[in-house]
Amino acid sequence: MTAAVKAGLSVATARRIDIDPRPPSTKKQRRTWRTRPDPLEGLWDEEILPLLVAAPGLRPITLFDEMERRHPDRIGPSFRRTLERRIAEWKALHGANRDVMFPQIQQAGRMGLSDFTDANGLGVIVGGQNLEHRLYHFALAFSGFEHAEVILGGESYPALASGLENALCLLGGVPLEHRSDSLSAAFRNLAMPDAEDLTRRFAALTAHYGMVPTRNNRGVAHENGAIESRHGHVKTRIAQALLLRGSPNFDDLEAYRAFLAGVIGQHNRRHAAMIDAERAVLRPLPMAPAMTWEAMTVRVSSASGFMCRHVFYTVPSRLVGHRLHLRIHDDRIEAFLGGSFVLTLPRGRRPKGTDTAVHVVDYRHIIAALRAKPGALANLAYRDALWPRTAYRRAWEVLIAAGSARDAARTMVGLLALAHDRGVEADLATAIDAGLDAGELPDLAAMMRRFTPVVAAAPEVLVILPSLAIFDRLIALAAAEVVS
Repeated sequence: MTAAVKAGLSVATARRIDIDPRPPSTKKQRRTWRTRPDPLEGLWDEEILPLLVAAPGLRPITLFDEMERRHPDRIGPSFRRTLERRIAEWKALHGANRDVMFPQIQQAGRMGLSDFTDANGLGVIVGGQNLEHRLYHFALAFSGFEHAEVILGGESYPALASGLENALCLLGGVPLEHRSDSLSAAFRNLAMPDAEDLTRRFAALTAHYGMVPTRNNRGVAHENGAIESRHGHVKTRIAQALLLRGSPNFDDLEAYRAFLAGVIGQHNRRHAAMIDAERAVLRPLPMAPAMTWEAMTVRVSSASGFMCRHVFYTVPSRLVGHRLHLRIHDDRIEAFLGGSFVLTLPRGRRPKGTDTAVHVVDYRHIIAALRAKPGALANLAYRDALWPRTAYRRAWEVLIAAGSARDAARTMVGLLALAHDRGVEADLATAIDAGLDAGELPDLAAMMRRFTPVVAAAPEVLVILPSLAIFDRLIALAAAEVVS
């Protein structure tokens, strides 16, 4: 053992040499001829090879099944493994050229990369519902800086533009080049006008930041490997953080976004030295923000709403007949009247592959009109989207089952009006739930007494006015003091 260690040999090698000190050249060589019959004899050249030449894409298991079908009496246990080795050897000698991965040397400040990745597998629950979402993912190829944010829709231009702007603002600088795969958000292969429009908008976005836009070949995701390989890592970090947190449940979307920002921030802190070094060579951000939204102009109908991307949105009734300029973001729509901002609406989406009507309704927009026509509630097209909380939906279902639609509509409109006028939407919902749980129907009069403040009588105040002669005496006394 000591001699083996000194000679740099393993103990097993030293023992073998000790038993037989002859050099390998003088020993009997291992036989290289076949020791058993070739299971492919009579099949390889005659049947298998012609199939491979005609269709090189055939898999070994496919050929194995075919040979088993043709010659069930010849197929033995060793046939499949021998066939796999023979095909692999043939492809290495005579097959088509394979794709080659070319390792790249990354330079600081040169390349930033964008991509989207499906995050449904994380099992995140927001407000009691499974959150179907993607992640917009940005990274710097040199330092490993990363940014990720929640995307509720598809790979749209607003999602890409907003995510890129947020990433660059957080980074504090701009790389020379922006790399993506063939994102539908930037290079959509649809009708020519649509493709040209989206390509122009993406080109304008990168030009705004002074970046050179590049993309990998369609269907070749590994060409964008510097970001593709990071998708799995970032989702693994999020999944691990969820396990440490103890629950994938979040009260609202903002809580989940804050959690996600913390996970990504922790990763960036571990690479702070490299990120700071790359940040020093980035170009400065432009002074003006980029256009990260899609624009649309709509007219508000007599239903106090408008249609946008197959979704109906309500707005205050005072806007009926006016044209609104919309800025469509991934998660919201901003409405402007001329150049004046009006309101922000949450973005609604119709489920893919369905014709289901989707409504984004705020009862505050139409409660005044409903109060004048409460009977319209019974057959209102978007009635099910009108209820601000589950308690109001429960109340409607109980009332409509217990009495006439007319009375149920009057009661519900009164409850909504009370919630709006007194600002007691949440407290009123709690009271409604408590009554329903106790088996009681909602009582509008009782609720109004409960949530309408008692108007106390103003106290009577007695004001005694002094006579004007008293002021004459005060003036005389003040003048005497000045003279003295």
